[in-house]
Amino acid sequence: MNLRPLKYLLILCTSMISPLLFASETAEQAPGTTAWVNACKDWDDWDKPGPPFKVYGNTYYVGTCGISALLITGEEGHVLIDGGTEAGASVIAENVRALGFRLRDIKVLLHSHEHFDHVAGLAELKKMSGARLFASADAAPVLASGVVSDKDPQANMHDAFPAVEVDAVLNLAEPVVLGDLRLQAYATPGHTYGALSWQWQSCEATSCVNLVYADSLSPVSRDDYRFSDHPEYVAAYRRGLATLSELDCQLVLAPHPSASKMRERLLSQGGLLDQAGCSNYASTVLDRLDARLEKERLSSD
Repeated sequence: MNLRPLKYLLILCTSMISPLLFASETAEQAPGTTAWVNACKDWDDWDKPGPPFKVYGNTYYVGTCGISALLITGEEGHVLIDGGTEAGASVIAENVRALGFRLRDIKVLLHSHEHFDHVAGLAELKKMSGARLFASADAAPVLASGVVSDKDPQANMHDAFPAVEVDAVLNLAEPVVLGDLRLQAYATPGHTYGALSWQWQSCEATSCVNLVYADSLSPVSRDDYRFSDHPEYVAAYRRGLATLSELDCQLVLAPHPSASKMRERLLSQGGLLDQAGCSNYASTVLDRLDARLEKERLSSD
């Protein structure tokens, strides 16, 4: 695996996303959301095609009905977060084209967590676009091999997926910068060791919002795995949730649309904007983690 230095591939800067004038929570829904709501349902099939739509500003939903993928467009190229399943890659590609964007203008590929339903399509999307793929230190060997790590809570539960070349390992102390785009990664392990959540800013005229793509973070595992047997991992899990809860965040999305109640929010008067979205999301996951740990404790008594 050829991991060239990230600074060789991207311009990096150390300043964080700065707050601007934020949009109100009663902003009108972006065009295309009605079509997605009508085509897709909650907890829908992972590979079911759904129409793309503008999330806010230069951020677009290009995933399937059941698996998210986000396109963030910029003057010097675009960033795509997540690639869906192997079959879902073609849906994502068609959605990018349907919005009027060219695949070859995607310059950077990023990921949430390293399970096949979110990264198996990256190899094909990398081939189609020529984009560079950047990954967390723990996710990089998984992506390069197509095999989930033995330490993953879901190890041996899934088939291997197409391996993909990782161009660089991310330095999480610095944002990923591509022209006018700046995305900050945060380590949010729990669902997997290499899981990341992302924060960036999108604007419409003078109104801007901080968007967060929060990883799944659900404490799901194979039957014989006990989170309580891995206290350091649980501690990192909690730290990631605390970080997520405190992010400046007006709009939160997740790798599975229903995890962030995306369809429900699209149908609501307030739409996707939610000042408490990240903190509520983190709190819900924390409750699930605590319930899982309590279940494990009771089963060992």
